Amino acid sequence: MRILGIETSCDETGAAVVEDGARLLSNVVASQTAIHARYGGIVPEVASRQHLRQVGPTVAAAVRAAGRGWRAVDAVAVAHGPGLAGSLIVGVNAAKGLAASLGVPLLGVNHLEAHLYACWVGEGEGGRPPPGDDDLPLMCLVVSGGHTDLVLMQGHGDYRLVGRTRDDAAGEAFDKAARVLGLGFPGGPAIERAAEGAPSGPPLPRAWLRDTDDFSFSGLKTALLRRARDEGVYPADASRPAGPEGVAALARAFQEAAVDVIAAKTVAAAERHGCKGILVGGGVAASRHLREQLQLRTSVPLTFPPPGLSTDNGAMIAACAFYRLRAGDGTGWDLDVVPGLRLG
Repeated sequence: MRILGIETSCDETGAAVVEDGARLLSNVVASQTAIHARYGGIVPEVASRQHLRQVGPTVAAAVRAAGRGWRAVDAVAVAHGPGLAGSLIVGVNAAKGLAASLGVPLLGVNHLEAHLYACWVGEGEGGRPPPGDDDLPLMCLVVSGGHTDLVLMQGHGDYRLVGRTRDDAAGEAFDKAARVLGLGFPGGPAIERAAEGAPSGPPLPRAWLRDTDDFSFSGLKTALLRRARDEGVYPADASRPAGPEGVAALARAFQEAAVDVIAAKTVAAAERHGCKGILVGGGVAASRHLREQLQLRTSVPLTFPPPGLSTDNGAMIAACAFYRLRAGDGTGWDLDVVPGLRLG
């Protein structure tokens, strides 16, 4: 079964064709990063208007790259939540029109669940089936610009929310920290580049929220802002410039504090629930430092998406939809967007 997946939940217009939930035939992403960089973050109205411009050409490019034409599309899947309402509407309406014109099934997919299924997608003959019952349960860390969730996967389609952020998502906190440090957007990669090889300085505080699996990053963000002001980094103070080493040291301290908590709480939750593995999905899953820290702290198998599938893309939507359709799930033509949709 070849499924066309469409993703427009935030600022990336993604379309892909995936065969049998694992084999990647095409994956096209139209990024809006350069547009939103001037604002230091995502502007929802701008994002939705860009999706309107990009969704048609992006979908057409994905079908063309798959090399089999429109007649080879067996179903159309689309992220219908969570995300920005205006952005989601563009993708859902495009998917409805395509499914109707092609006469194929339509399926609305939970964007968060799709991030997990990206872990099993590969190019060409690559890819692999997701775990069977003997490999469950799994602890799933969904860490992105909009979410930092710990979800217990007890079966395919069977999830239980274990912990989540009480304020900012990790990716959002990285974006705001990078803005304070003058490092640009998106924040995660910018901070990682600045932190690499940086001198070690005084640590920033960690919000452990004892006796809970929840996260909090607002206090860390405030601590960074105060230290940046004290050191003349924010706002830039020409009379006592911090210099690149000062900025790099702050970037390293912020990254270490955020990743320390994420990795420690993920591994602790996996151990407490007797998990047989850990899945990591979302844009922050591309962080080398996060991957290294998780690998150092756990003995159970770790599964990450391929590097190109960590951020939002249509391939993860198509892969997830295959297993939902195989289980007998379907979506009617009254499919609507659910901006606050949860997983578990």
